[in-house]
Amino acid sequence: MRIVTFILISLVLVSCSNDDDGVVDSNVLSEYLKNRITEMGSVIACAASDINDSNTILTFYYPEVGATDIRFYETETVTVNKFEYTKYKHLVLESEPFFNGYLGQFTTQSSVEKWIIITYELNNEIKISNPIRTKQIDKPTVWNANITVDLDETLMPHFSWEANVVGDNAIYFQVVSKVNNDLVSGTYTYENNFKFYDTSNVVLNITEGFPELENNTNYNFTLMDVSLDNWVNLVSQKAFNTQ
Repeated sequence: MRIVTFILISLVLVSCSNDDDGVVDSNVLSEYLKNRITEMGSVIACAASDINDSNTILTFYYPEVGATDIRFYETETVTVNKFEYTKYKHLVLESEPFFNGYLGQFTTQSSVEKWIIITYELNNEIKISNPIRTKQIDKPTVWNANITVDLDETLMPHFSWEANVVGDNAIYFQVVSKVNNDLVSGTYTYENNFKFYDTSNVVLNITEGFPELENNTNYNFTLMDVSLDNWVNLVSQKAFNTQ
């Protein structure tokens, strides 16, 4: 009788275990995406190594209005297929405001290069970034201030910089911000220059409305040189005044 009872209990436990196997594990990206409407490449995101510590990874992203459940996923190493979502695990992190919340930022520490994906939910869909390859060992981000600002037209400054200065460039991201870090404009160009606010060479624009600068006011210009796999090769920053 005891043997029969033991067998019955064992069968119940196995049955419960099998039921649990059907539960979606949202810690794995592939499971989180199951049976959901998804949009690949719809989250703008990139990553850079910190100016003071190359093993500190700063991952920046642009959240659309209404975005919820913003998540950070990463692989254990970079030696996996970047689109194999079974390799991405959810890392629970607090997102920090970047440019006073216009963008978001995750900060992680790693001595191993990895792939990163950022997701969020919007309108009952899961939006997914393109994979970001960290290169904090092979190619840590260079931080400098090599920006030329032409103020011949006071309220339409022209910013320029050396093209592909550290190699591997795919696109440039520019931010004009106030001294309190409020974002004024955010644009992307393939060319190594940008004129405020001329969008003729802008290929992607995250600016709200049509921004204007004020006379005799201090501003900052931030440039990110981004590679095809969304690693920031170089960050340059320059303060200027619309005299």
